[in-house]
Amino acid sequence: MAPPAFVYERAVTVPMRDGTGLDAIVFRPMTGTAPTLFVMTPYGAASPQTGMAGNGAAVPHATVLVDAGFAVVWVEARGTFGSEGEFTPQVNDARDGYDALDWIVSQPWSNGTVGMYGASYLGMTQWAAAAGGHPALAAIAPMQTTMRWYEGFWYHPGGALSLSAVTTWHALMSLNDELRALGRGGGDLRRVMALSTALGDGLSLNDHTPIAVHPLLAGAGSFDEFVARPDHGEFWEARDFSRDIPQMSPPALMTAGWYDLFIGQQLRDFELYRDTAGSAEAREGSRLIVGPWDHEPTLAGHFSDHDFGNRASAFATDLTGEHIRHFRRWLTPSDAAPRGPSSRVKLFVMGVDEWRDFEDWPPPEARPVEFFLAAEDGDSDDGGLRSGTLITRPPTSGRTWEYTYVPSDPVPTTGGAQIPPAWGFTGPTDQRALDDRSDIVSFQTEPLPTDTGVIGYVRATLFVRSDALDTDFTAKLIDVHPDGRAALLCDGILRMRYRTSLRHPQLMEPGRTYEIDIDMAATANVFQQGHRIRLDVSSSNFPRFDRNTNTGGIIDQESIDKAVVARNAVLTGPEHPSRLVLNVVGSPEHGQGTT
Repeated sequence: MAPPAFVYERAVTVPMRDGTGLDAIVFRPMTGTAPTLFVMTPYGAASPQTGMAGNGAAVPHATVLVDAGFAVVWVEARGTFGSEGEFTPQVNDARDGYDALDWIVSQPWSNGTVGMYGASYLGMTQWAAAAGGHPALAAIAPMQTTMRWYEGFWYHPGGALSLSAVTTWHALMSLNDELRALGRGGGDLRRVMALSTALGDGLSLNDHTPIAVHPLLAGAGSFDEFVARPDHGEFWEARDFSRDIPQMSPPALMTAGWYDLFIGQQLRDFELYRDTAGSAEAREGSRLIVGPWDHEPTLAGHFSDHDFGNRASAFATDLTGEHIRHFRRWLTPSDAAPRGPSSRVKLFVMGVDEWRDFEDWPPPEARPVEFFLAAEDGDSDDGGLRSGTLITRPPTSGRTWEYTYVPSDPVPTTGGAQIPPAWGFTGPTDQRALDDRSDIVSFQTEPLPTDTGVIGYVRATLFVRSDALDTDFTAKLIDVHPDGRAALLCDGILRMRYRTSLRHPQLMEPGRTYEIDIDMAATANVFQQGHRIRLDVSSSNFPRFDRNTNTGGIIDQESIDKAVVARNAVLTGPEHPSRLVLNVVGSPEHGQGTT
């Protein structure tokens, strides 16, 4: 059967209830009606993020959606590109999404059902629209995103500012604003050049302190508000759509990446949505796909230190087809297509580099295993990388592992899950580049006697102390290969003032020992026979996170020359059972060195 004939319309005005007109691009059927797929974006309608087919375009490709029989509507968010009004992140998305849905279903070419798709901010607008409760919104497909802005994007769940994400996003939005102004006869060409240059050099964009008076970003949109609100409170609660899940009803196809900034909270979104969404269809019909991807829209699985192969790509796993099947199921109930997939969760398992199906997330068959940090004969602490062991039996002797954290010489970000990928900071980067640093303490198992599958959330529970009023502790999970390559899997950070509450910070008592939990997000990896499981602990990961100045003061208002050096320590042993907690799937108990 030939694809239906569609009409392509640009500069369509979508009216809002307050009279503001939003600019849109519409693909609609030439005759008859069709279900509609709707995207609301602050990045411009004709951009790769909307799914315009072509090199660098996001998945799913819009032309394929049109050929599958859907109308497609791309709406530019209030105050961006061709749309009227002023853009304030997330403030108007629920209301404007509702009004856009009203407009869509009132069109003669609409069959009255609508789905939404898109990644990052385009996914956030889906959760906003779902919270609005429009009856026509029948399904959503949020990718690489979260419902929770504080701990999902701008800050880590451990309270540290996601510095590179905050600066990059605001520099991008500021550049778009200046280009928009130039097109209307205003703007500042010198500022355009400065922002463009900064976006091409991540370190220069993040080096300036105090952060609050950044020469390019201070006073630009929401930057001031976001960096000035490190404590979780009413401001961030108003931007947390997870509170509205009981009122949400659309089944969701959630797509995530193991090396995407949103991964930890997106997985928790899926869990909570499955448990408490407001309809049986949403609870039972939602699905999760996680690939070896970062925040790039093409989802290829290619990184500087490792290529996961062709089958890791969104194309190979037919992610566009997954979207089409999801929307056909929920937007065209009478469609003769199969009613749904056999598995609820599809994960790319690294290490063996293959896709596997699971009943749910976290996999019900996963069991927590504690790997205790320990000191054994032969452990080294004489310069360079300080190293101990990971064992699955409680240690019999204690030790204190001390190191010095110097804010002006932080541990540089080397791989992991963050944005922007273009700087080469993301993915399973080899950590050996950091082995000459004395401010990292490393613990690893003996070579594993059997393959060990780890699928689920990752947590480090540590006993720590410092001579500072406030400091950070970081943790990285690493797969050490027989040839020595140390591939980063996931990581996390805890700002000590937030060790008990993100709302009510408490400074430390210097010299006192604290038990803390570091949220390290999640992974799916098979540590193959002969590999080692490794945990690195330190106190900085810059510029992914801002540097703690260790003073106990307001960090975004302090310059780096006002920072103080912290003498930090990790304690291990029977009285201080510091441990790495992994969820192990289908693996026997470990042998030599770990049982």
